[in-house]
Amino acid sequence: MNERLIEFLLRSEVANLPKEKQSLYKFIVDAEDSLVDIAETVDEFQQLLVKHSPYEQAVHHFNIPFKEIVYMMDEIETELNMKVSKRCEKVEWIDYTDQFSQSVTADSSKRIYLFIN
Repeated sequence: MNERLIEFLLRSEVANLPKEKQSLYKFIVDAEDSLVDIAETVDEFQQLLVKHSPYEQAVHHFNIPFKEIVYMMDEIETELNMKVSKRCEKVEWIDYTDQFSQSVTADSSKRIYLFIN
């Protein structure tokens, strides 16, 4: 399945989470992403995760015990994976690139799809 489609479906499912779950998930993912942005290697990223643990940051930000944060994130990620998988089974992409004039698709790297969910 197309990686962009999966990212789209994931964002869509995150947006449908209850606010508490959505806030926690986004907080931790954003913290992890910020570490990815500054790390130059996988090893450096792992060191940054230990030094600036997004889960520890969430403990302080949300005032929730560490074990509960871990449990909630596991639960959220399981729920999201299940929902995205179900939607991937149903979703349909139809390539409409050839249906448009060449001026619209002059850049051969651009494609036009109809997304049916």
